[in-house]
Amino acid sequence: MQDDIPAYGLWSLVILNSIVFIFFAFSFFKPSTPRDWRSFGAFSAFIVALFTEMYGFPLTIYLLSGWLQSRYPGVDWFSHDAGHLLEELFGWRANPHFGPFHLLSFVFIGGGFVLISAGWKMLYEAQRKRALATSGVYSWVRHPQYVGFVLVMFGFLLQWPTLLTLAMFPILVFMYWRLSKHEERESLAEFGDAYARYMREVPAFIPRLSARRAKASG
Repeated sequence: MQDDIPAYGLWSLVILNSIVFIFFAFSFFKPSTPRDWRSFGAFSAFIVALFTEMYGFPLTIYLLSGWLQSRYPGVDWFSHDAGHLLEELFGWRANPHFGPFHLLSFVFIGGGFVLISAGWKMLYEAQRKRALATSGVYSWVRHPQYVGFVLVMFGFLLQWPTLLTLAMFPILVFMYWRLSKHEERESLAEFGDAYARYMREVPAFIPRLSARRAKASG
């Protein structure tokens, strides 16, 4: 009976999952400026491309089918489970939804959404007071929301890698980096030395754990 269920062409699932995840991200990020909308739109495009290949048309599998079939002849590459490419390529033959890459993807996706949510709450409170956001996740990195989006996208790549999303990922990372530079110039113009000092003390994207330990012990 399971074999009667099509693996692809499920466009209603493409639409439903895209809406759910985009709305979920929107409820955390709450874009307000044109720059916010550009970054959120790029993330949304990544999500749509992902679910299009996951449930609609497996473009990556189709393009690589000759190579995949010759290297792994025992796999039905047009089944839904085979779309979990990393599990298949590394020989995980049990249910791929419980495979190591799939489970690890939930850590990155969940952690990313937590960062986006926590970052927005801190930023909202700071903007309401016309002050700098320097506490909470902002005491670890200067751009927690952009880090969160990157973690979510990386998690999805672990779960369901495709040629299109792999190509989009570095472009989106570069886009978020450029947006962060614009934000920093604006913050320097508005807060001056206070933000310059904050930039010296807190890294942009990757927390300095040694500095945090030193601060905690001091």
